[in-house]
Amino acid sequence: MSIRRGLGRGLGALIPEGAANIIGPPTGRPAEVPVTAIRPNPRQPRTHFDEAALEDLTASVREFGVLTPILVRRAERGFELIAGERRWRAAMAAQLETVPAVIRDASDTESLEVAIIENLQREDLNPLEEAAGYAQLMEEHGFTPV
Repeated sequence: MSIRRGLGRGLGALIPEGAANIIGPPTGRPAEVPVTAIRPNPRQPRTHFDEAALEDLTASVREFGVLTPILVRRAERGFELIAGERRWRAAMAAQLETVPAVIRDASDTESLEVAIIENLQREDLNPLEEAAGYAQLMEEHGFTPV
């Protein structure tokens, strides 16, 4: 699939039609992955995690578990988060041993794209985090502003 790498025309320029297939297919149904085998995504555009909201999520995870699987990719040692860092942090804080995770094949670029998309769809990034994410796409992965 050819993806046009343009920024500056709104989210639609970043999320092409068929964006559900932006990264490789899942390797199967969600697996229970040890929380300690997962490392954060170094390309995570979000730098601030609201402590009160995270505490609320942790309380929910303690009571009901993680209801929506996180998204990970295989890493040199264990797994790297693609999407779901708040759920993963809450699972760690709730002292869960495992977390449901969908394992995907994804390049660094695809991992960053999905992290930005997921953050924009769920809880807005602040303007500086959003700009830093777009700058990273431009500098490291050849995206253009138009």
